[in-house]
Amino acid sequence: MKKIILFLLVTTLAISVNAQIENPVKWTYTAKKVKADVYELHMTAVLEPKWHIYAQVAGEGPEPTAFSFAKNPIIKLEGAVTEIGKLEKQFDKNFNSTLQFYGNKVDFIQKVKLKSPISTIAKGTVTYMVCNDKKCLPPKDVPFSIKIDPKS
Repeated sequence: MKKIILFLLVTTLAISVNAQIENPVKWTYTAKKVKADVYELHMTAVLEPKWHIYAQVAGEGPEPTAFSFAKNPIIKLEGAVTEIGKLEKQFDKNFNSTLQFYGNKVDFIQKVKLKSPISTIAKGTVTYMVCNDKKCLPPKDVPFSIKIDPKS
């Protein structure tokens, strides 16, 4: 009886470990004041070893990283999202295209201007796709919110 219970326990544990969703990207979101009414919103992706995330201009095939921001009457977006990280370019025979991506860490930055000096929250969604040398995970949409506080 003890062997059956132990077998069931080990089997259940093995199934639950395999059923966990793989998530090789950890996101952090911060606001940095650069002028009296101008802030940089930092959406930073830290990847597990051997994984990469595609740039906003990825090449033909994979889902590029994209950001959408919810309308906020206090916030004005200034320009496009920029990328800071070690950009890699490599031909991928599976997509038959030269792809652009980041490994380890990439910081996506959106400048915003506050129309009024009050605290607010920038909300949005990041859509991204990650791959390693063996597989790609399906594109994922992750909502985010970033507090902007002129008093801090």
